[in-house]
Amino acid sequence: VDRVLQCFIHNLPGPSSPLIENYLRETGFWHVDNIGRGCKLDPKLISTFVERWRPETHTFYLPCGECTITLEDVQLQLRLPMDESVLTESAQSADWGAICYDLLGKISETIYGGRIDMGQLRETFLVLGDDSTQVKRVRYARAYIPQILEGYLMPDKSQNLVHLMWLLKLIDFKAVGELSWGSAVLATLYRK
Repeated sequence: VDRVLQCFIHNLPGPSSPLIENYLRETGFWHVDNIGRGCKLDPKLISTFVERWRPETHTFYLPCGECTITLEDVQLQLRLPMDESVLTESAQSADWGAICYDLLGKISETIYGGRIDMGQLRETFLVLGDDSTQVKRVRYARAYIPQILEGYLMPDKSQNLVHLMWLLKLIDFKAVGELSWGSAVLATLYRK
């Protein structure tokens, strides 16, 4: 389990550029982006919690008692909206390359079933200069937020692929902040 956790920890996004702070605040991801900065993740502690997690009851069984993660916990800890519009995964597209170009300004050479390598996103949007345009900053934010989603909040077994359906949710940042991301995070935890 530790080897798998090391891979997840390795794939967490680096610090965001201060130039996209307004976009992260508008979308509701600013707190999540900053919550773990400066903290060292302990794979052994995480492994212990993983071992004590019972997916059939969505409960941690600890020596001091049982602990269930609730929607209120997600909202309080991560400050993600929970009372907003329901987030759905209704994104089917045959031309992910065109979507990448429209929303990120670049076409990825490697798209795997609607997913792109997280490392490729990082390399493509590595540095955002102080002289960058608003368009570049928006594109950078659109490339960064899916890394938060799949790196922190809703990681899956691919460990390094980001689903491009998240890009379709990031067309309008104001609308992103009006989605119930807390519910989606908790549902993902319970589903996996």
